[in-house]
Amino acid sequence: MADDTTNQGIPEPEGHSDIIDTDYEIGQDNIETQIGPFGLDIHNPVFLISGLSIIAFVFYTLALPEQAGAAFSWLFGAVTKGFDWFFLGAANIFVIFCLLLIVTPAGSVRLGGAEATPDYSYVGWFAMLFAAGMGIGLMFYGVSEPMSHFSSSFGGTVVGEDGVRTDWAPLGAAAGDEQAAVRLAFAATIFHWGLHPWAIYAVVALALALFSYNKGLPLTIRSAFYPLLGERVWGWWGHAIDVLAVFATLFGLATSLGFGATQANAGLNELFGIPVGATTEVVLISVITAIALISVLRGLDGGVKVLSEINMGLAFGLLLFVLVAGPTLALLTGFADYLLAYLEYLPALSNPVGREDVNFMQGWTSFYWAWWISWSPFVGMFIARVSRGRTVREFVICVLLIPSLVCVLWMSVFGGVAIHQVLADGYTAAQEASLELKLFKMLDVLPLAGITSLIGIVLVVVFFVTSSDSGSLVIDTITAGGKVDAPVPQRVFWCIFEGAVAIVLLLSAGGLSSLQSMVISTGLPFTVVLLVMCWAIWRGLMAERR
Repeated sequence: MADDTTNQGIPEPEGHSDIIDTDYEIGQDNIETQIGPFGLDIHNPVFLISGLSIIAFVFYTLALPEQAGAAFSWLFGAVTKGFDWFFLGAANIFVIFCLLLIVTPAGSVRLGGAEATPDYSYVGWFAMLFAAGMGIGLMFYGVSEPMSHFSSSFGGTVVGEDGVRTDWAPLGAAAGDEQAAVRLAFAATIFHWGLHPWAIYAVVALALALFSYNKGLPLTIRSAFYPLLGERVWGWWGHAIDVLAVFATLFGLATSLGFGATQANAGLNELFGIPVGATTEVVLISVITAIALISVLRGLDGGVKVLSEINMGLAFGLLLFVLVAGPTLALLTGFADYLLAYLEYLPALSNPVGREDVNFMQGWTSFYWAWWISWSPFVGMFIARVSRGRTVREFVICVLLIPSLVCVLWMSVFGGVAIHQVLADGYTAAQEASLELKLFKMLDVLPLAGITSLIGIVLVVVFFVTSSDSGSLVIDTITAGGKVDAPVPQRVFWCIFEGAVAIVLLLSAGGLSSLQSMVISTGLPFTVVLLVMCWAIWRGLMAERR
């Protein structure tokens, strides 16, 4: 098995490692063929089932947009209302599990074998983590989420005729208390962007890295289930797991691409008067998908890595500018205060039962956890690809704690400036704007507004490109049976269809809500997959220590 993994681009373990003895060979179920100038090396039946299903979905949504929109809307309500407790409870388990790995002896296991060395420097590693894991979301929600929670918290609770709250404030709100509303708003925002989402990513990434680099199994989601299913993992059980991972990844990415296109369109309208609407968004997705194709052709090191480092430089440059141009001292002191507020409100925010803030819990938290879980196969596999050579403890600390702190800093600065503009200056344009416009309205009253807004649009576009490219790489690996060096045309196929799914869902009756509905529906079954992964990781780490 070790020789096969080496031949397929996955290095064999260096030093001691508990390699699983299996007769399965990477690519043994693959179909290798040539269609004109294009070579194909696809897993049968994972590629065929997932590819044909996505094509059928695209045609259905285009042919019957009203019917599709109604179905998507029903899905969203059914899953968020019926399974909100499940999403919250599962996410809590992922955080606790990751924290345990840091403090237990299992953290000393090295991914790739006892003598493995890291493939990337810390700078290159962190750059790829951020670009893949949080990109478009930070740009879209950096101002809009803290501001939304502040406005709803400050407005207090509203109870309908049936006795159920109709407001969107987290927990019990903070009616009329500015400072309390600010702290609650940032606690809720950090809750959605801190430990919980990164724990979701860490579980999938660790499972993939452990069972591929240490156990000698293919780099696919099914490999993590070997301790549970044994050799059956190579049959239909495994096929179903990998197909589900493809669907979750595709719809999670499509949702993010939809948000990115909407925000880029809003920014271009603000700067250059380009019309806002579905036509412009379709053009944007098409053009950016074409740019992503170029990145796909350049490969991981020449495409994603280079763009990620450029993007990280631009993002931290913009962050530093907003920090200096805004109320710097208040933002820095706020950063520490908001972290304390997060810890203070964390037990209540993570409570999965008996909540009165149903709109916040279902419309914000349930959606977020499903979105992160849908992204987890994509981000998890990408993190696994670039994390070989790290110890489990180093891996979890870097993937869980450090990115969480950076996300807190980002939200504290961007959201803090916007809220300060309301409270200190009476400037309410960002507060009153739509979600996708809030960032640009906040930048409007800072120096060099035109330049910083343009940088914001560029960041959205490049995050869009790196997400699409990385997602194509991951889906292609899954649908090629774990091969990491499958023919490039396959990755091109998935890159094109990621854009196509985002376009057809935006064009359907529900628009962005249709994207949210699909990510919720695929996130639900994949939550079960992640829970099983926690058990499999522990079993695998204990075998490594022995």
